[in-house]
Amino acid sequence: MEKNGKILVVDDNEDVLFALHLLLESHVEKVKVTTRPDKILPFMDAFQPDVILLDMNFQRDMSGGQEGFDCLKEILKRDPEAVVVFMTAYSDTEKAVRAIKAGATDFIPKPWDKEKLLATLSSAVKLRQSRREVKQLQEQVEVLGSAGDEAPCLIGRSVPMQEVIDTIHRLSGTDANILILGENGTGKDVVARTLCHYSPRRTRPFVTIDVGSIPENLFESELFGYEKGAFTDARKEKAGRMEAAHGGTLFLDEIGNLSLPMQAKLLTALEKRVITRLGGTVQIPIDVRLICATNAHIREEVEQGRFRQDLLYRVNTIEIRIPPLRERGEDILLLAEFFLARMARKYHKAVTGINREARQKLMRYAWPGNVRELEHAIERAVILTTHASLRPEDFILEPAPAKTAKEISTGETDNLNLEEMERQTIAKALKRSEGNLTRAAEYLGITRYALYRKIEKLGL
Repeated sequence: MEKNGKILVVDDNEDVLFALHLLLESHVEKVKVTTRPDKILPFMDAFQPDVILLDMNFQRDMSGGQEGFDCLKEILKRDPEAVVVFMTAYSDTEKAVRAIKAGATDFIPKPWDKEKLLATLSSAVKLRQSRREVKQLQEQVEVLGSAGDEAPCLIGRSVPMQEVIDTIHRLSGTDANILILGENGTGKDVVARTLCHYSPRRTRPFVTIDVGSIPENLFESELFGYEKGAFTDARKEKAGRMEAAHGGTLFLDEIGNLSLPMQAKLLTALEKRVITRLGGTVQIPIDVRLICATNAHIREEVEQGRFRQDLLYRVNTIEIRIPPLRERGEDILLLAEFFLARMARKYHKAVTGINREARQKLMRYAWPGNVRELEHAIERAVILTTHASLRPEDFILEPAPAKTAKEISTGETDNLNLEEMERQTIAKALKRSEGNLTRAAEYLGITRYALYRKIEKLGL
């Protein structure tokens, strides 16, 4: 037994106390003993034991154990998470069952077996530490829940964004698994948090894993957790992200980067609704709502054998596609004004607007980095400007690809690549329709569903 934890021993026999103190002092961090049950609560306040080893029979009741049950009731009233191990010379199965039902963690008969006693107390100390960690997590969730009572800021008046917002509200009463599709920087994480905010699990944990940022050899332990000794650096057990999200929402960002072996393990966990920590054998039930996001063409990944079709069916009960910023029309200026107000407060700058020429420049730009690029562009402009309103020269944007003289004068191109021509034609239709997929499909003479598939295939 590792020298860990603080034990309070309560018994009316001083010889027993002496023997237990002698045994335990070399195995645990600290030991305190007392013959008086009325000292338990003061010890709980001053000593804060991890485990209370409590005799069931004192002078008033030599064999029934009622005095021990009375003490247990007072202990749990003071601390519902307290870990109490009963011990008695008058043990029987009925009494043991009653003790567990009353809230005791375990039951040790006298005389005790040394190894069994030490193993029982070691498990009890670990249980107490786990309860403390869970309580801390719950407190953090409560703080985050109260601090984040406002919905995440999902901004957009354009038709494509209004469709996204409408879908989120229609999903507000469900626990359906969601797959969010969109280019980098479109705000998939904001949509995920908004989905959580309007879900029945809004007060429960929201746990995020960025699949792309975690090395493959660490992902399994990060997702499922591990037991002490599972690998070289596993000095103590650790709960995984899926276990921490129990009762709440798990957001897997960039799930398209997940390796095939890990896809299989994730699928198994989702189907069986249980996990096993790395190096462990105990199956842990999990109850999570799964939200996934990817910038990959996920169906092409399935066709190429790089993503499991059965996992795709599991994670995309509902699909939400986030439009790129170039399809969102006046949302560009709406977002720019929002970021301007935020950055002006952050950097204490008296910048109050964006002039007409700068607005035109922002609207002409293609924004390959989407909302994230716009936010960084506004931040840089606010920091560097010396004016009360932002001007075109405050924005350093990536130049668009150069056009030939023929393209400039006629709008035509010498590029005969069919896929590229299709891409340009669809982009023009989307621009003309201000991002409205139904109208764009009408311009192109195809169905809205066919247009959606082409957009997904071409990465528009």
